[in-house]
Amino acid sequence: MEVKSIVLGVEGMTCNSCVQTIEQHVGRLNGIHNIKVSLEDKNAVIIYDSKLQTPATLQEAIYDMGFDATLADSNPQPVLLDTIFLTIPTQSSLTAKQICSTLLKNKGVVDVKMSSDQKTAVVTFIPSIVNGKQVMQMVPGVDLSISAPEVTPGTCESSSWSQASSVVLRLKVDGMTCHSCTSTIEGKIGKLQGIQRIKVSLDNQEAVVVYQPHLITAEEIKHQIEAAGFTASFKKQPKPLKLSAIDLERLRNTQTKGSETAQKETSSMNDTKTVVFRIDGMHCNSCVLNIQSTISALPSVTSIVVSLEKKSAIINYNPNLVSIEVLKRAIEAVSPETFKVSLPEEYDNVALLPALVSTLKSPHPALKDASQPLTQVVVINIEGMTCNSCVQSIEGVLSQKAGVRSIHVSLTNHNGTIEYDPLQTCPEDLRSAIEDMGFDAFLPAQPSPEVQLESHRTEPPSKVSPAYLVRQETKTVSKCYVQVTGMTCASCVANIERNLRREDGIHSILVALMAGKAEVRYNPAVIHPSAIAELIRELGFGATVMENCGEGDGILELVVRGMTCASCVHKIESTLMKTNGVLYCSVALATNKAHIKYDPEIIGPRDVIQVVKDLGFTTSLVKKDRSASHLDHKQEIRQWKRSFVVSLVFCIPVMGLMIYMMVMDSQLSDAHAHHNMSSEEVEALHSSMVLEYQLLPGLSVMNFLSFLLCVPVQMFGGWHFYIQAYKAVKHKTANMDVLIVLATTIAFVYSLVVLLVAMAEKAKVNPVTFFDTPPMLFVFISLGRWLEHVAKGKTSEALARLISLQATEATIVTLGPDNVLLSEEQVDVELVQRGDIVKVIPGGKFPVDGRVIEGHSMVDESLITGEAMPVTKKPGNTVIAGSINQNGSLLISATHVGADTTLSQIVKLVEEAQTSKAPIQQFADKLSGYFVPCIVAVSVVTLFAWIIIGFVDFEIVEKYFLGYNKSISAAEVIIRFAFQASITVLCIACPCSLGLATPTAVMVGTGVGAQNGILIKGGEPLEMAHKVKVVVFDKTGTITHGTPEVTQVKFLVEGSQLPHNKMLAIVGTAESNSEHPLGAAITKYCKKELDAETLGTCTDFQVVPGCGISCKVTNIEGLLYRKNKMVEENNIKNVTLVKIEENVEESVQPALIMDAELPATRTSQKYSVLIGNREWMSRNGLVVKNEVDKAMMEHERRGRTAVLAAVDGVLCGLIAIADTVKPEAELAVYTLKSMGLEVVLMTGDNSKTARSIASQVGITKVFAEVLPSHKVAKVKQLQDEGKRVAMVGDGINDSPALAMANVGIAIGTGTDVAIEAADVVLIRDDLMDVVASIDLSRKTVKRIRINFVFALIYNLIGVPIAAGVFLPIGLVLQPWMGSAAMAASSVSVVLSSLLLKMYQKPSPEKLEFRARGQIRHKSPSEISVHIGIDETGTGSPKLNLMDRIINYSRASINSLFSDKRSVNSVVLSEPDKHSLLVGDFGEDDDTAL
Repeated sequence: MEVKSIVLGVEGMTCNSCVQTIEQHVGRLNGIHNIKVSLEDKNAVIIYDSKLQTPATLQEAIYDMGFDATLADSNPQPVLLDTIFLTIPTQSSLTAKQICSTLLKNKGVVDVKMSSDQKTAVVTFIPSIVNGKQVMQMVPGVDLSISAPEVTPGTCESSSWSQASSVVLRLKVDGMTCHSCTSTIEGKIGKLQGIQRIKVSLDNQEAVVVYQPHLITAEEIKHQIEAAGFTASFKKQPKPLKLSAIDLERLRNTQTKGSETAQKETSSMNDTKTVVFRIDGMHCNSCVLNIQSTISALPSVTSIVVSLEKKSAIINYNPNLVSIEVLKRAIEAVSPETFKVSLPEEYDNVALLPALVSTLKSPHPALKDASQPLTQVVVINIEGMTCNSCVQSIEGVLSQKAGVRSIHVSLTNHNGTIEYDPLQTCPEDLRSAIEDMGFDAFLPAQPSPEVQLESHRTEPPSKVSPAYLVRQETKTVSKCYVQVTGMTCASCVANIERNLRREDGIHSILVALMAGKAEVRYNPAVIHPSAIAELIRELGFGATVMENCGEGDGILELVVRGMTCASCVHKIESTLMKTNGVLYCSVALATNKAHIKYDPEIIGPRDVIQVVKDLGFTTSLVKKDRSASHLDHKQEIRQWKRSFVVSLVFCIPVMGLMIYMMVMDSQLSDAHAHHNMSSEEVEALHSSMVLEYQLLPGLSVMNFLSFLLCVPVQMFGGWHFYIQAYKAVKHKTANMDVLIVLATTIAFVYSLVVLLVAMAEKAKVNPVTFFDTPPMLFVFISLGRWLEHVAKGKTSEALARLISLQATEATIVTLGPDNVLLSEEQVDVELVQRGDIVKVIPGGKFPVDGRVIEGHSMVDESLITGEAMPVTKKPGNTVIAGSINQNGSLLISATHVGADTTLSQIVKLVEEAQTSKAPIQQFADKLSGYFVPCIVAVSVVTLFAWIIIGFVDFEIVEKYFLGYNKSISAAEVIIRFAFQASITVLCIACPCSLGLATPTAVMVGTGVGAQNGILIKGGEPLEMAHKVKVVVFDKTGTITHGTPEVTQVKFLVEGSQLPHNKMLAIVGTAESNSEHPLGAAITKYCKKELDAETLGTCTDFQVVPGCGISCKVTNIEGLLYRKNKMVEENNIKNVTLVKIEENVEESVQPALIMDAELPATRTSQKYSVLIGNREWMSRNGLVVKNEVDKAMMEHERRGRTAVLAAVDGVLCGLIAIADTVKPEAELAVYTLKSMGLEVVLMTGDNSKTARSIASQVGITKVFAEVLPSHKVAKVKQLQDEGKRVAMVGDGINDSPALAMANVGIAIGTGTDVAIEAADVVLIRDDLMDVVASIDLSRKTVKRIRINFVFALIYNLIGVPIAAGVFLPIGLVLQPWMGSAAMAASSVSVVLSSLLLKMYQKPSPEKLEFRARGQIRHKSPSEISVHIGIDETGTGSPKLNLMDRIINYSRASINSLFSDKRSVNSVVLSEPDKHSLLVGDFGEDDDTAL
């Protein structure tokens, strides 16, 4: 009977009534033992009989009630069953059958079997639902009692011992420091219901738990460990624990012994007893708590009191259920298992465990063996097996061996996996047993990673060769690739790598941010790729296993010289295939090429080349085309140029002939203007004209030459058009080429037919043909296409320039001990392998991404990041492929090579952006699809319309048809005119220009953006940005720098007592040991002010978190002495810094700097320094004066941090620190507002700081204290109001909001170019680029619209003219004019797009000039601050005029006072903005009044 437990997710429950309904309805179903529905967790835990119900039927039952049910876990867990033996009284009123059926009606009773004598009932029940006592009371009127029969091994009753439903769980536990921690975890978890056993290892930092999944879940265990203050993570999926017959025997023996002693026991079995133990080995209260918590959890113990002082434990227990010996052992087994427990004499002869307590229900440490694993697994490597017969013989012999549970031998892996009982056998015995059979067997160096409860020692491998170990290792390590989404910066990469490296079975992991993929090497016996992806998903990223894992394999194309026959080919192939790491090899003798696939983890391209060279062949790399040849359209340009030249060569004579005929015709028409010619006159005239001379009857020289010139053009010039048109028609689409082919073919065929008819009729008058149309059409169209491709090549220039940045060669060096250079060689960049040491000389390009390991230099990364200033690189810094090394030689270790480098990924990103379509372009493509059939229809309508009009009213045609004369019949005139009109319609219609309007502009736009440090991911964001109405800025790292900076220093003592430089030197030195960001800010500021790289010495450094630091400072005299040499400059500097309206002479005192000269022998003085908040000063007995306190409050009100400094017990300085606003932020906000956009500030910071920052940059709407998750909701809220939102963030916690916004703009440095969530990435950390990106978008969309106008004008005006609609006003077009107009439309569109190349970013200087006088700080009354996500702001009430006057006068008075007080105060950048008390009251809160 299989009882299982399943968890179903239930959606749609609203109250407890729903819960009861489901429980009642499902509980009534057949085969349901128990159901528990939770409204909070939205799930139902159902225990059911798997023979009567399935998860699907249960799901269906809940569905039928109107709720949604989902399978939370597709694998139902087996439920632990227990068995009880009941004696049926002889004088029972009910028969055995009736008792059976009564018992089976109860929930929780699974099965009842009767013994053959009908005296004993064996009841199987679910202990989590009912217990033995309840089972005994289930049959009213019958007094059932428990019996304990002898159980013979192998009988059905032994199912009560089956622990198949126990599960082993391994957890990695971080944060444990001592055995007290392990004891705490064991005590806490051991008490939980459903936990059978727990062992925590401090050395391995792991916990092994055996638990019952129907009582407790793995997640709950993990949660409980975390609640105890440790971090826990799953090492492996929980596995069911299976017990062997031997284990059952062992457990059963223990129990039987217990029952025997229990029967001997004579003491009373009802009352509780008390025992006192002496316990040695307790060290602290943690030990006391451990013992108390573990022992009190035993069902037989009613109370326990442990005393550390008396080293004793007083236990109140039930002697019916437990013996003193068991209690003693239980205490000794409490972790860390070092307690010594002794007993008073009278307790020596005591009973053991009675039979009626199921050992499995209360896992006592009484079972001595329980501290040992019940089974263990070992993998033994076996060499010498040749076939399956060997496998079977090993399996057959070993399975007979005592203690062997199961064995599986693998012929392919050359190993055997054996599950055994460590009490009966050991790995060494098993190994020697295999060797006795004639095979070589050895144990691996480490125990197998299979599930086992405790690690066991294995003998050291005796005969393992290193080569074998390598082979074994490569067999067990597999590699997979996982696509990772949601990574925004290098810290995400580090997070994934750090967490996955801790996991069991993972050997190494390398994450590429730009490519968004992780390469993981893992042990497939321990973990599989989907579990790895799941681990990444748990970290909060999206992860999917990439199926085509092969793409991580290296592919190498080699040219091999010196091969003579097939034997050479075989020699190379067989040698390479034997080489470790080569996956596939194919050598072609005919082409001298070798195609090799290899695993870059094991072998590199250079090693492969060396192998081939060692065989005696010369080999070299097939040169890859590194130029951006696929982008420069060279082939297409060549093709269309050739087409144009061919057409032109034949077209010029045709045009010459045509012009000659036109001139002659016009002369004749002038000569005979007074009358229209008859056919005889025309015939006579034709015979007199050279070109109209008939070679054959009906075939004139003119027509014959035209035909000869037209055929090559039709064949060669139009070749590409015919191929493309054929392909289009074949795929049931109609494109531009179809129109051109239709027009030229109809003209050619019509002319040929007319000519043949004339020859057949031997006509005296030559027919008029259209042989001049195809050459002229093809000339204009191929010219248009040629120019179009030249222009397209120009639009991809930006990308080609990026590609050309890649270096072609690299210098690889070999390092000896202490990084001594042993050798160096030049290799192709494709041959650089991961982990190589590459040397980059000054002026050289970095061939690959890497990490600096030696050397210092400046690197120009401007071509990649757009950052103009060179970046300093020192050991540990990362470098980007394609950047240029400037002054120092560097050694770098390659981390990403080939297609994984940042540069390759940027190129890929830009390529994808240029190929992605803007929505407006998709519309254009759709339009072009309908366009061609429409034009063909218009053309046909035109043809028939003119034929009908001609026959109805011939005069119209006669009047407007050029060169009409009477020699031609009316019908021929009408047909010719109709054909001419319809062919012209086909010629002039051009969907090409429509199709080009958007992509050319998008290409140029994204290219220009990339050159300006703005990476736009495709046409959609480019088009969307111009529709944006609201720009939401994140505060930290976007509007502000994101790092604290000193904004002001106020000196509280006169310069004569403590010179200011001296104070800065002391304070800077004191904070140089601090790791706190504020400390770092102070040190940085002091170094900058003193113009020094190093400061003095700091000793006795102490830090009190939340208060401050104290230390001793020495060796600052040298620093000040150096500084003294620049007294004059310093004086000037101080004068400029002290922005106070005093006369200059007064403030320039030598005392300001320091005493004029130091004595020749400088003695180092020691200063005692305190730096911290008010509390820290008062703790150290210093009084903070009232005005200093006010000044501090003023800073704090503005969102700054005020820090006090005291030297030698005297309060001498007040330092204000804040996260400062970026200098360009104010101008950027003003410019965006002037562009008509609403600007909003959103921050998780407090409202004071948010208001202060907003007032500085001029933002009036602020959302403060917004959580990252709420940022998304806020953006959504703005979108719901019908506004298009652009979100600007630094991409770390803003990525969800960036993804939600219509346009996500991420501000990043070079490494952040791949910020997934954003649509636009600003490579430079400059807010003016936000303005530029929106401006560029607007310019691009404007250009697209202009292009559409160009394209449509041609078609909307040209088609009616061609069709002859404007004939009455004398507008008539020849076919060649139509094709010229068509070509012009395409070229004009492309040229219009190329004008975008002239785009210049709005320069800050111009914008500043334009905004001069209009930018001002906002007063608090103008700023509305909204807390959290609600709309109701806490905007300051508007101040009335009187309040403002009072405010202003207060500020003036205060400024007068403060002038006196802060004579020597040093004010930093922009004193008017940041000065402490002067004139800043304009932005104050009303609370200041």
